Amino acid sequence: MLEKHLTGTTGDVVELGSGTGQHVVHFARHTPGLIWWPSDLNQRHLKSIEAWRVHAGLPNIRSPLRIDLTDPSWCQEMKSGQAPTSLAAVFCANVIHIASWAVAEGLFAGAGRYLRPDGKLFLYGPFKRDGKHTALSNAVFDTSLREGNPDWGVRDIGDVETLARGVGLRLVDAIDMPANNLTLVFER
Repeated sequence: MLEKHLTGTTGDVVELGSGTGQHVVHFARHTPGLIWWPSDLNQRHLKSIEAWRVHAGLPNIRSPLRIDLTDPSWCQEMKSGQAPTSLAAVFCANVIHIASWAVAEGLFAGAGRYLRPDGKLFLYGPFKRDGKHTALSNAVFDTSLREGNPDWGVRDIGDVETLARGVGLRLVDAIDMPANNLTLVFER
């Protein structure tokens, strides 16, 4: 799916919420023309990402950034110019449903700030359409998330589109993925 939208693209990509780091290695291996900047807020994840980066030895993965998505400027390295501020893409998987809405707001604010004019934002995960779950399993998952933390939950595509429009992005593709997930693709 990323190759479909990023073939021929060069430049920097930030992965938000990289978790342990294995996905960024896979992405970087398949997109040698892109420089990948993994990130996370969790210190244990940052250590794991760095271990994956070193183990892979790929020249197109940079050291992980500590990004707090509730801060629209994301991280000190971007504020100070030590990390790229003109991004070809932003990729974020399985984050906005396991976080408060403030994380989604900050994610879009930062993407609106840092994506270059032809840049794209990719969001992967479960979503609702028009207030309805796309699968029973997503409804059950949403209930379990909200029972654990009422600020969490499967987000509606319409609400996400509203955030996107607020920062000058528009939804251009919604791709069905395995396990009742979607990848939403936004661009200017």
